[in-house]
Amino acid sequence: MTVMGVVTTTKRKSLGDFGERLAIQHLEATGYRIVARNHRTRYGEIDVIAMRGDALVFAEVKCRRGTRMGSASASITPTRAARMVALAEAYAAERPGLPPNHRIDVIAVDLLPDGRVLPLQHIENAVLPGEN
Repeated sequence: MTVMGVVTTTKRKSLGDFGERLAIQHLEATGYRIVARNHRTRYGEIDVIAMRGDALVFAEVKCRRGTRMGSASASITPTRAARMVALAEAYAAERPGLPPNHRIDVIAVDLLPDGRVLPLQHIENAVLPGEN
């Protein structure tokens, strides 16, 4: 719902859910097995956790419509990157025995103002521990 040109929480959530569905389709099509979606930790939520081979991937999904606020991939700030590292570390700490190979990826979904989806960007190792 839009009120006087402002994107409401409901509309933003729908856009985020749409982006996550596209991201999951992409991951599965490229050989990933989805382990969890929207996993909550004390630091917040991990959008998607997936495995491919022996690599555990924590994926942050960003979806933007239009370019007024910049691209989806450009929305990862140093603060957000630090939070993503804390989320991944909290998840791993709760589960001893996880594969030692893990990384944080960003999957960016950009839509044109008319709703057409641009090619999805999957940025592997987008956030590295200590990089903030």
